[in-house]
Amino acid sequence: MKSTVEQLSPTRVRINVEVPFAELAPDIDTAFKQMAKQIRMPGFRPGKVPVKLLESRVDKQVMFDQVVEDAVPARYSEAVTTSEVKPIGQPEIEVTKKEYGEDVTFTAEVDVRPEIVLPDLSALKITVDPIEVSDEEVDAELQNLRARFGTLTGVERGAEDGDFVSIDLSATIDGEDVAEAKTEGLSHEIGSGQLIEGLDDAIKGLKADETKVFTTKLVAGEHAGEDADVTVKVNSVKVRELPEPDDEFAQLASEFDTIDELKESLVEQVKRVKRIGQAEQIRDKALEVLLEQVEVPLPENVVQAQVDDTLHNAIHGLEHDESKFEEALKEQGSSREEFDADNRTNAERAVKTQLLMDKIADDLDIQVGQNDLTERLVLMSRQYGLEPQQLLQVLQQNNQLPAMFADVRRGLTIAAVVHGAAVTDTAGNEIDTEEFFGPSAPQGVEDSEQDDDDADDEDADA
Repeated sequence: MKSTVEQLSPTRVRINVEVPFAELAPDIDTAFKQMAKQIRMPGFRPGKVPVKLLESRVDKQVMFDQVVEDAVPARYSEAVTTSEVKPIGQPEIEVTKKEYGEDVTFTAEVDVRPEIVLPDLSALKITVDPIEVSDEEVDAELQNLRARFGTLTGVERGAEDGDFVSIDLSATIDGEDVAEAKTEGLSHEIGSGQLIEGLDDAIKGLKADETKVFTTKLVAGEHAGEDADVTVKVNSVKVRELPEPDDEFAQLASEFDTIDELKESLVEQVKRVKRIGQAEQIRDKALEVLLEQVEVPLPENVVQAQVDDTLHNAIHGLEHDESKFEEALKEQGSSREEFDADNRTNAERAVKTQLLMDKIADDLDIQVGQNDLTERLVLMSRQYGLEPQQLLQVLQQNNQLPAMFADVRRGLTIAAVVHGAAVTDTAGNEIDTEEFFGPSAPQGVEDSEQDDDDADDEDADA
């Protein structure tokens, strides 16, 4: 088999393949044997028709068409391997010649990874916001903790913001009861805004056993979006009484003996949350700086596939009704034009980021160890509420393991980029990135359980 590669653009190639007819002889022989099992001829038992006799009786070209159709995918893969092309999408294959007895030729156009020139990663500078904890933030955490240990006490006055009420709700539309809108004994915190619009305003000032009617739009059920007359009855009004923030409370709510020790712990808790946010900012800034400095040609077909996939997911729940989708966007204060523009921008950035991370991973020889995959699998299983083994089966059934592998590798790559960069806050203080990005280590030193085939598999599956 012979193959040549034409560069159509920085992100697309055409592979020209020529397969000698003699090379397809085993495939042709197999095809004839399969036909012999299926064709009946007088004087021969089923499946015993001699191949030579069959060759003279059947349309060889029809048979050869099927042989070529079956053989092309494997020959395409062989051509990709020998030419060291790195495809990132499905090929568009066209068989240009398939006459029985003659060599077969076909072409395959496919998007490929573009050539990317990277900057000096060790000279990368990342600047993020410093971590600052205010007294107000600590007080807010203390208030939340006090609320968890608060008690509800009934009051005789009218309901106010922050009160807890037990209510009954019912609704009518044009005088007809809406069955699904009726509920009794519902607990609600006034001011939380968790229920229908206008409810909090209607409840304020009402005492136990008092009722009020107000008009609002229903948010669920078959009448969602329609105006309804809603009746709310208050059964009880309670106020939450908070424990005093003293040493006794500290001993009740924590392992600390004094309120000062508890507050110091809350300071560290707020810092921890902010360090997580800072780590996310470091990661985002690293990507932002790289994307600004590096030119990445975009494969249009790959970008368009992502655009189409996002659109498909957006309108899937609306029965793929474009008019319903546009109406939903309008209710959100957007439009189809804005959605399409944002969708393409996001797709281009996502593809550019993936190509850039894969290039850096190759240059730094980033390997994915068994522990890396296990950690990701455990994390995902917690998010989806499944056992790790169950999630693994789901990923295998949906052919999503290669995507997870690539995502883990990109995560390791951005960590390596951060380790090599100078990371400071806006005050000029150097930031220790080890807590969230792990300790820096020489590239190429990996988990002993991981072999080199994983990296090759990731390239092939991409």
